[in-house]
Amino acid sequence: MLMWFLYLSALALTALWAALGGVTALSQLWQLIPAYVIALLVTHLVYVLGLCLIRLLFRDRVIEKQNNLARACCAGVGDLFCFYAGVRAHISGLEKLPQDQKYLFVCNHKSMFDPLVVMGAMKKQNISFISKPSNLKIPVAGVIAKNAGFLAIDRENNREALKTILQAAEYLKKGVCNMGIYPEGTRSRTGEMLPFHAGSFKIAQRAGAPLVVACVRGSENVKRPHLFGHVDVYLDILEVIPAERVKAMSTNELADYSRALMEQQLKIAA
Repeated sequence: MLMWFLYLSALALTALWAALGGVTALSQLWQLIPAYVIALLVTHLVYVLGLCLIRLLFRDRVIEKQNNLARACCAGVGDLFCFYAGVRAHISGLEKLPQDQKYLFVCNHKSMFDPLVVMGAMKKQNISFISKPSNLKIPVAGVIAKNAGFLAIDRENNREALKTILQAAEYLKKGVCNMGIYPEGTRSRTGEMLPFHAGSFKIAQRAGAPLVVACVRGSENVKRPHLFGHVDVYLDILEVIPAERVKAMSTNELADYSRALMEQQLKIAA
């Protein structure tokens, strides 16, 4: 949606320029091409400046209620990055997702594009992620993300990490948004899944929420912009573990079970 808006806006600017005398003869039609490129750059610049202005509306703090504008900005940024990286997302299993309660979304982690794919292709599911602190310190984007429900977790500080887990559980209880976390803690650079942090699963237990187990593949192939090609990224919703079962299992059991589901899916798709 965002990309269509930017490209159509650039087209409108180009048409306006031509109508106001930019093109006065058929021999000048070639000038429409560079004019459109310039207009496209202008629309992108205006979008970035708009994000900077929107950021001024928000405070850098934990929220009580998700800001819809901040959420839309996050989804737009996800769309933008995935578009220029040539990501073609294929989502399966959406029908399994709970419709009447918030949930914790867990997935393997192969690329920095993993959350961007979810933000863009699953915008209706309203999933906000728990991420490393540096990501939420990015100028403009960090504060907007926090107001959309994103949280930072410092895995090197157990006390601070626990605070984040409890806050994420509160977001689920209060219905602020669905929460997503990558139990590996960071993306794998070898293709093999890293050990899971079992503490991540405390979020669902504390909130009395279902656990959505997903598996991503293909995102590790996104290396550079693909203006004239694409990279297929597959995100499969494998299973939804009901809140009652989440409560009955230990965090280690949840971690082992979720990991086994992901490993099985990766083997089937290999």
